[in-house]
Amino acid sequence: MTTRDARGRFITLEGIDGAGKSTHAAWIAQTLTARGHAVVATREPGGTPLGERLRGLLLQEPMTHDTEALLMFAARREHLEHVIRPALARGDVVLCDRFTDATWAYQGGGHGVDRGRIAALEDWIHGDLQPDVTLLFDVPTEISRARLARSAQAGRALDRFEREQAAFFERVRQGYLARAAADPRRFRTVDSSRPLTDVREHLAAILAEVA
Repeated sequence: MTTRDARGRFITLEGIDGAGKSTHAAWIAQTLTARGHAVVATREPGGTPLGERLRGLLLQEPMTHDTEALLMFAARREHLEHVIRPALARGDVVLCDRFTDATWAYQGGGHGVDRGRIAALEDWIHGDLQPDVTLLFDVPTEISRARLARSAQAGRALDRFEREQAAFFERVRQGYLARAAADPRRFRTVDSSRPLTDVREHLAAILAEVA
């Protein structure tokens, strides 16, 4: 991994919908700030004005799976150019809710987009830059589904990914777990089915190690 002296730290949060990463994102940013880091908290798809417009299309509009992958990388290119790379050059910590591992898991694992195409797009868009650390929030599919159902019952409109069937979520989860197994130096897997205090304790230990 790139040393802290060369640039800032790039930390990504990953996991299936309902895994709880968004619940912890603000707390992680606050913890890093308290440790003296300048933190840029951002998300994908999104992070820039154009990226947020593309996010709206990706989360709501029907499209082919290849189009979905291409738009993800289009938004990512803008994000890297205007947010991520400048922040890392300043020495900041970039905390990003989803990055290319999500494309591998959702578009590749969930929707079956050809992995060679994803690899080619990744190499083109950011082959020289990868996260330093990826926090993978993992829960069984049935727990994520139950959490999403409670959100819907509370009145939150689910996006088109969140409305997918259980088999899709299981493919996505297995895609994430395969990525983590292939790159154990970068990934830290967090069992986010545990109580909130236990998850935060685990996260605090990870953050003390990596940042």
